[in-house]
Amino acid sequence: MSGPSEITALPAEMRSTLEISRNPEKDPEKVNDAEISEKSSVAAGEIQAPQFTEEQYTNLKRKADRYLLPLMWLCYGVQQTDKTSIGTQATFGLRTDTGLVGQQYSWLTTVFYITYMCFEFPSNILLQRYLMGRTLSCYMLCWGVVVLCIGFAQNFTQLITLRALQGVFECCISPGFILVVGSWYTTREHASRSLVFQSANAGFGIIANLILYGIGSVQYSHSEFQAWRYMSFFLGGLTIITGFLCLFFLGTPSEVRWLTPEEREIANARIMANNTGHDRTGIKKWKWEQARECLVDPCFWFAGINAFLSSVPNGGITTFGSIINTTAGFTNLQVILLDIPRSVASVVWFVVIGLVTSKWKNLRMYFMIVSTMPPIAGFAIMSALPSEPAYKWSRWAGYFLTVPFVVALFLAWTLIPSNIAGRTKRTLTSSFTFVGYCVGNMVGSQIFTAKDAPRYLPGTAGCAACFGLELLTLIAWRIVLVMRNRRREKHLREQGVTEEERIERGKQLGEQDCTDFENPYFRYTM
Repeated sequence: MSGPSEITALPAEMRSTLEISRNPEKDPEKVNDAEISEKSSVAAGEIQAPQFTEEQYTNLKRKADRYLLPLMWLCYGVQQTDKTSIGTQATFGLRTDTGLVGQQYSWLTTVFYITYMCFEFPSNILLQRYLMGRTLSCYMLCWGVVVLCIGFAQNFTQLITLRALQGVFECCISPGFILVVGSWYTTREHASRSLVFQSANAGFGIIANLILYGIGSVQYSHSEFQAWRYMSFFLGGLTIITGFLCLFFLGTPSEVRWLTPEEREIANARIMANNTGHDRTGIKKWKWEQARECLVDPCFWFAGINAFLSSVPNGGITTFGSIINTTAGFTNLQVILLDIPRSVASVVWFVVIGLVTSKWKNLRMYFMIVSTMPPIAGFAIMSALPSEPAYKWSRWAGYFLTVPFVVALFLAWTLIPSNIAGRTKRTLTSSFTFVGYCVGNMVGSQIFTAKDAPRYLPGTAGCAACFGLELLTLIAWRIVLVMRNRRREKHLREQGVTEEERIERGKQLGEQDCTDFENPYFRYTM
């Protein structure tokens, strides 16, 4: 076994802000049972030699899957539909009925992401300090009421106020779900479980599009029927019902009511191998040294930049996708139906990725890289072809090629619980990522301007450029992670640390809320 003096031979990145050799409290050689029990809500015996069988772990995982995944799938699908339905509503009279002119319609998306961004960090602090499931449920109930009220809006002032409030209450759902996944599942399972609920972006979209098609078709037989209002009534009511379901069933192992005391212990012991502690680790104390570490970690910046570059096209497609297709020659009902093949293709791609990444390690970033390539071609086609009925199917084919782009964004979110250790550092990385997400969506909604209609050439060309830059960012990000793992493995081999010792020490430092820099036994997932 290697002693403290040997650990100091590790590279500076691995010692980071914590000099393990100088701090016996952080020295894995000197962490005895008594010290661990004083610093942790999980007993030292459970960390070093869990008293649970593989069958117990498997049963707990299956129970979590049954309770959490269907509910999170529904919640995420409702959120995505609530957020993006404004594009569909615009083709059914929202702009004319409320008297929107110029860039006012674009500002309905921009203001959503402004408040989303401003309240992102405070909301993440609330998630860290208080019961995560209850907090998420309260936010969901509030946003359901706001969506319902949009159906009553009469002018731009009312619409922009409600969209701003919608951003406030939706801001913590995606990062909250990522944290929930991290508190229940092992690193290998993060991608597959996250992709389950993220697939609702398309999967629930199929169901929602069929319902919105039914609502919209009424307008064709009754011209006085304002379909977009009833779309808001339906989505807002569904969101409120879902919020009440979350109040009873959603949360971390420490708070849900459907676990026995023994199952809570099993849940906490099961994720200790992640080297990030359990769901209550570091929950009460804000650590400024972890905040400073974010600034010198390239992966912190990669996460935010990637989110921004992926979200610029997302903001454009969300706000103007339906409008671009109607101006190309499709009717508003046809546009709804044409979104269904895109959603089916997206679900299939998600299933493939989920199955592959759960069976083989370190493939997430390859899928992220591959998923940015077709959208480059798709937006290039949309930029090159005129917006005329003769080219509508060719332009739609380009639009279809943009389907996989969300994978690069969604899988990057799963790298946060997998690769970021330390509660404060993980919270800040999550917040910064979603700031990039918000700013990108704001930019995306504004680069498509009314004066560029119907072709929107600057917007489509800008989206293609963003995907090209994102491709380069992802390649650089993966190279950094590969080099880190190789350096760590080399130095631990030189110190004679076995794989069993590495795993055991990594668990102990993770339980003490050490970051991935402070824990030299941590391994990065790709």
